[in-house]
Amino acid sequence: MMTDLDFYAHVATRKEVLGVGIGAQPGEWETTLGDDCLDTEDGSLLRRDYGLVELSFQDEDGAWPCFGMSVQVHRLRWDSESSVPAPLRDAYGDFAPATRFEALAAAIAELGCSVAPEPEPDEDGTAGCIRRYRVTESGVRIFVRADEDDQGQSGTVWSLSVSPAWWSEAG
Repeated sequence: MMTDLDFYAHVATRKEVLGVGIGAQPGEWETTLGDDCLDTEDGSLLRRDYGLVELSFQDEDGAWPCFGMSVQVHRLRWDSESSVPAPLRDAYGDFAPATRFEALAAAIAELGCSVAPEPEPDEDGTAGCIRRYRVTESGVRIFVRADEDDQGQSGTVWSLSVSPAWWSEAG
């Protein structure tokens, strides 16, 4: 059986969740992950929150293609059961409350991809708390906790973010 680490590495390198990714309609995501989610609509934008997986959609003449996807790993620290959609638990088993960045980087390397640090942000307020990395081949960003005073959480993955806006910057 595949593991939660396999899931994160797959998202980071293939930019998809159980075969669904950017451009997919809300119905495709519902077929894949179920209907246990929270939808928040704001004009032409829709955010769908499955707990671990968050999706962003934009209305384009009645179609709602997904334009952003994130995997909110940090949420598992408090609730690793109900935050994981059942189809993901079925495919990957139990999800740990935290994942070490070094383990994820090694799993990504095993899939033939590499991870590189991004420059520290200047003014967004996360410098020192979060380190940013990018999977060179896919453009997926990985955010890692860097705060040494955070009860042993330094070096754990905070989230993964998939956005086509970043792909053109990828190798």
